[in-house]
Amino acid sequence: MKPVLAFLAGLAISSACAAAPSSEGIVRHVAVIDVESGQILHNQAVAWRDGTIVAVGADAQIAKTWRTGAQVDGKGRYLIPGLWDMHVHFGGGPELIEENKALLPLYIANGVTTIRDCSGDLPDQVLAWRDAIAQGTLLGPRLLTSGAKLEGLKPIWKGTIEVGSQADVDAAIAHEKRVGVDFVKITDSTLDPKLFLFAVTQARAAGLRVSGHIPMQDTVGQAVAAGISSIEHMDYAYKAGVKDEALIAADFAAGRIDRAEANRRIDKGFDAATAMAAYGNLAANRVFVTPTLNISNITAHLDQQTHTDDDDLAYIGPGLRKTYEWRVQRAANATPAEIAARHDHFDRMAAILPMLQKAGVTVMAGTDAGFLNSFDYPGSSLHDELALFVKYGLTPSQALRSATRAGPDWFGKLDRYGVIAPGKAADLVLLDRNPLEDIAATRAIRVVVMRGRTFDRAALDAMLAETRTKVSKWNASSGRTTR
Repeated sequence: MKPVLAFLAGLAISSACAAAPSSEGIVRHVAVIDVESGQILHNQAVAWRDGTIVAVGADAQIAKTWRTGAQVDGKGRYLIPGLWDMHVHFGGGPELIEENKALLPLYIANGVTTIRDCSGDLPDQVLAWRDAIAQGTLLGPRLLTSGAKLEGLKPIWKGTIEVGSQADVDAAIAHEKRVGVDFVKITDSTLDPKLFLFAVTQARAAGLRVSGHIPMQDTVGQAVAAGISSIEHMDYAYKAGVKDEALIAADFAAGRIDRAEANRRIDKGFDAATAMAAYGNLAANRVFVTPTLNISNITAHLDQQTHTDDDDLAYIGPGLRKTYEWRVQRAANATPAEIAARHDHFDRMAAILPMLQKAGVTVMAGTDAGFLNSFDYPGSSLHDELALFVKYGLTPSQALRSATRAGPDWFGKLDRYGVIAPGKAADLVLLDRNPLEDIAATRAIRVVVMRGRTFDRAALDAMLAETRTKVSKWNASSGRTTR
């Protein structure tokens, strides 16, 4: 029996209580969506205390037995668990710390109550923000972070722990444990492929989940066998479906082909039967996939949409906007053939989404929002990601699960998040419309409840206005504009 339904079936109020119990908040007259089953219970009420849901049930029953000073009349609107963005970044150097910090409220204003930071070049700052948010001294979504990523020697990415030997890997993982990261991120710009696999295995042995970019010289199957927990970006999932993936990896490792040729062979070598077998292996080993379709869609189609008039630019500081320029310039310099190849590549990647779903792979909604990733806006881009999921083959219900249950599932936190039921976190989003009918309804946010704290539409708009004001001042002092 589903959690909400089970609670309703066994609802009982203790007769030992002479007075009605109190709670920090209650939302009444709502349609509660059980995102796991896709069922909707109408005319419900949800009460919470100290950041935890304490009662869910028929509105008349809950209203009689629970009192609170903070009531929200849902007026028949739709209530879902808080949204999770499972792939974001903060970075751009120490001089952009304040611009990055100003992004935190944007997530809340867009119904995102938890984010997974997949490493940038401000790892210590992000760890400090995580702790401050948890302690209630900084306003922001629940922040789970990898801290500094593991990489090879002299990597292209800043903010990394460089490893060139097994001893380096062991020291890096010991460091990650010591600073208390929530998972480990491993990337592949200069990391030795064998060390990549070793690092994955060692991190898992240390009790840490592992997210990463898989080196061209390794197969996805090898990464799965080593213990990788999530694959970031659709390209790697696509590569797993290439019939001669192992041969391509071997040829690249031996120097018989360059990266351009390896990518050409990968693009042309996809095989549906091979893919479904590989995706079955991902599902069997509980390896989740974060497609990050939105950033891929944006960069693939910069020839068609320049984004210079995007309203969301008003929330992005001048320093962060400057980090967008390298992708924009690269796209502007592309030949017609390269532009066509970009379009084709994106379509190929997006097309495997329903195959992953059919194979039983858990798809996680993640945006790649943050510095460097042009026009992929913190908060609002999660709704763009969900829209793309539906466009390319998921149902609205499946897309909604990817942003409410997949994240908690990956972190082993479904006992606390991803469902509206007693004992679960009071992270809630009240929507004007039904997202199971139209996924765009996730944008129609009326109220956000985060850790039991209620933010109505006026409060959410005030968050957005505060960030706009900060950005306006930074623009004035830098001489830059949002247009």
